[in-house]
Formats: sequence, structure tokens, C-alpha cells
Amino acid sequence: MPMNFEDLVNIAAKLRAPEGCPWDREQTRETLKPFLVEELYELIDAFDDNDTRGIKEELGDLLFQIVLQSQLAKEEGQFDVHDVVDGIARKMVRRHPHVFGDTSLKTSQEVLVKWQEHKKNEGKVYGSAVAGVPRALPALLRASRIQMKATKVGFDWDKIEDVFAKLDEELGELKEALNKKRADEIEDELGDIFFVLVRIANFVNVNSEDALRKAINKFTRRFAHIEREAARQGRKLHDMTLAEMELLWNEAKKNSG
Repeated sequence: MPMNFEDLVNIAAKLRAPEGCPWDREQTRETLKPFLVEELYELIDAFDDNDTRGIKEELGDLLFQIVLQSQLAKEEGQFDVHDVVDGIARKMVRRHPHVFGDTSLKTSQEVLVKWQEHKKNEGKVYGSAVAGVPRALPALLRASRIQMKATKVGFDWDKIEDVFAKLDEELGELKEALNKKRADEIEDELGDIFFVLVRIANFVNVNSEDALRKAINKFTRRFAHIEREAARQGRKLHDMTLAEMELLWNEAKKNSG
């Protein structure tokens, strides 16, 4: 007989009980935060790999982190997982009146406008147009979200050529900082360049976080080819010249992209 959601809730409670698991009983919201982040990114990896089995498993791991955090809150007399489910279910119904009510919204843009109205009615109003983006987001994703908010109020370039001009300007400032050998200025200018690159990505509707993650995956795949070929030749990487490794790199590019 398959286990269900209530079974999972009871398992979390049992693990945290006096006779439960010593490790689980020691955990706090703070100590569990890294596991929550890790499970989320393992799920994203499974998505990227189109791994159906992995997606199912990682969704379960992420769900358990939510249940476990809710169990900790229950022990503190704050709320339990059923309150969490009730809250999100009611929010989804409230924010989709065109589905669960009498409101008529025909386009996704109309839906987004209405969604923001509901957020304001719920008290989620910020003093700044670019506020409300979680500080804990990965830097590229946070930059993208903040830029999107700025764009909504008209703070943006009109055409992508203007963004490339800004990129050229920032690259020039980085070169000046490098010439001065000022670490703080170099860091600052590198940050500006990353920020402009994210703006270029937004301009062409590319997710900068996905783009960089795919580039990293491509690099590791090609580097693994270099390692395999070097091993096949009975050689160690640190004994090879850069030119020799670049030959294998180009071979990897040709064979696997």
C-alpha cells in the first residue's frame, strides 16, 4: 500500500520525538537551511538532465525539508504543515479569480497585473520599486529580478546596442583598475560587468543563471574528455603543455559541442 502525505508528516514527527533520531532531534531552522538549498539545486540538476526518476526523488527530498521545517515550527507552537498547505491553497485561489471566481482575464499580462494588485491588497507593498527580491537568491538571479523590476518603471536602455556600449565602458574601467592594481576597484568593476551581462541576457530573454550553469556543465564535460584522453595516453595533466591540452579541448568541442 503506497504511503501518503500524512504518513510523511507522521514520519517527521517521529524522527523529532524523544525516542526518535538523535541527529534529527538536534536540527534547527538554521542547521537545516543548507540542506534545503542543496535539495533545491539537486532538483534543478535533475530538471537539466531530464532525469524523470531523479526529478521524482528530488521533489520528495525537497518536500520532506518543507515538512520537517513545519514540524519544527509546530514544536514551537507557531504553525504546522497543514497551516502551510491551507495558506498556499487559499493564496492560489485568491490570486486566480479568473479561474475560481467571476473575474475575466484573457491574457497572461492581465493575469500578472491582477496578481500584483492582490499582492498589494495582502500588504506586500515595498518602499522601493526594486525591493522584495530575496537577498539569499543566487547573485545572477537576484540581479535579473531586480533589473526586471527597474525595467517596469522605465529605468532601462531602449536598445541592446546601448547595453553593449555600457559593457564596453565597464570593460574600460576594469582595465584601468587592473593597471592601478587596486583590489577593491577591480572587484567593483567586475561586479558592474556581471550586472551589465545580466542585463544583456534579460534583453534577449535568456535566463542568465541557466546560461552560466550550462556553460559550467559544458566546461566540465570537455575537461573530463581531456582527463580521459590523457589517462588513455598514460600521461598526467600537469606534465602536459597547454598547447597539448588545448588540442584535446578542441577535440572535445568537435565531438560533443
